[in-house]
Amino acid sequence: MGSLRNPVGPLPSSIYWRRRAVALCLIALLAMLALWAVTAGDGGGKKSNDASNGSSPAPSITPGPSGSGPAISEQPGGRDESGGSGGSGGSGESGENTGGDGGTGPGGADGGTDAGAANGGKNGDTDGAGGDGGAGASSGQQVPADSPLPNCAPGALQLTLRSAKVSYAPGEKPRLHLVAKNTSATDCKADLGPKNAVLTISDSKGDEVWASRDCPRPDAAILLRVPAGSSVTHTVEWDRKRSAPRCATAPAAPVGPGTYLVEAAMPGVKVLPASFTLAKD
Repeated sequence: MGSLRNPVGPLPSSIYWRRRAVALCLIALLAMLALWAVTAGDGGGKKSNDASNGSSPAPSITPGPSGSGPAISEQPGGRDESGGSGGSGGSGESGENTGGDGGTGPGGADGGTDAGAANGGKNGDTDGAGGDGGAGASSGQQVPADSPLPNCAPGALQLTLRSAKVSYAPGEKPRLHLVAKNTSATDCKADLGPKNAVLTISDSKGDEVWASRDCPRPDAAILLRVPAGSSVTHTVEWDRKRSAPRCATAPAAPVGPGTYLVEAAMPGVKVLPASFTLAKD
């Protein structure tokens, strides 16, 4: 017992007392850790046993309210799309073919505006006579002979001629477009009537089969307003019949299939010809 109270050794006694204090602290710490481990293990086992034995209360589920109203039968958006009833589709856009004389049209040297589609639009459209077997329609505004508008100078007027189609089916009437462009800075009027702007159609042999000057009905001038820097189109429809000068009886021989050349002549204005084909049956 004396050795426990009074440590014996070569070192001072205070060092031995410090070592004993540290050892006792370690022993106490280990004892506390062992006690905590035993206590925690018992608690976890108890909880797990309680859960396995069903002693834990099961969470209750509260059912939602049952729907008592009628089922929704309409499609999303409030429209019944099961039927074929259509709504009011918007009004169609009536586009006009405004070709200009800058593009090459079918059957022509230079494509002009189509019938009823020049810059003048359909405002003031007029119908005229193209000759025996030819009905004329113009897209420009027709003016009277006493109109104060000046006549278009030959140097300021450019004419292009083209066929509406390259080839026409049997029985289909060819449509010929004569486009007049005013290159001046002021509006003017041009006579595109059948006697001033003469259209002629020849077959592949060079024989003339129809001309607008042969029997024009009526034979009055067709004066059209040509705005400055804009174009108007005069369209002539050929009924595929022959004509004779001064309304004489035309040859009865039918016009057969093949390639035909159409030319336009107007005083002081040069117009390149165009061609088209009448297809076989």
